[in-house]
Amino acid sequence: MTSVFQTSRMPDPADVELLRSKSGWIVALGVIYAIAGLIALSSVVFATRVTVFVVGIMMLISGIAEAVNAFQFKSWSKFLLWLLVGLLFIAAGLVTFQNPRLAAAVLTLLLGAALAVSGVMRVILALGMREGTSWAWVVVSGLVTLLLGLVILVHWPVSSLFVLGVLLGVDLLIIGLSWIFVGFGLMRRA
Repeated sequence: MTSVFQTSRMPDPADVELLRSKSGWIVALGVIYAIAGLIALSSVVFATRVTVFVVGIMMLISGIAEAVNAFQFKSWSKFLLWLLVGLLFIAAGLVTFQNPRLAAAVLTLLLGAALAVSGVMRVILALGMREGTSWAWVVVSGLVTLLLGLVILVHWPVSSLFVLGVLLGVDLLIIGLSWIFVGFGLMRRA
């Protein structure tokens, strides 16, 4: 029986060769991502607004899809439930555009709370798996996540001005650097 997660499978030489031929483009893509990340980090308030705007667009699209999907149901209860969910997503998306600061504050509060709870749960999980595992690393990971969540929450609502922008900038920068390394790695093996 084969598994989706098999790591011993060798990549197809044709696929590797195709990637190798595009390595310059991969590096260029990485540079674009890295520059976008640096721009986001240089103006985290603007990057936070961009993040909120993208979340608003996703909520509108999801809401429209939910509302359209409601018409697939024959029973009134399911129809009304799906329609209500769709309308709530649409309303949340519109509020996001109308008041981006409020949306950023709510998203940041939810993020901080989720990180804090996730950190506590990871520490509890690690303490339960002490025998024969590297549980200490899971504890450290949980404590870092908990600390990050608490820092966000303690500085809320001021943190809502920059947290989402910092996360966007760091994410773009890491993505960019990883594509640059992949591209150069492909060039080196040519």
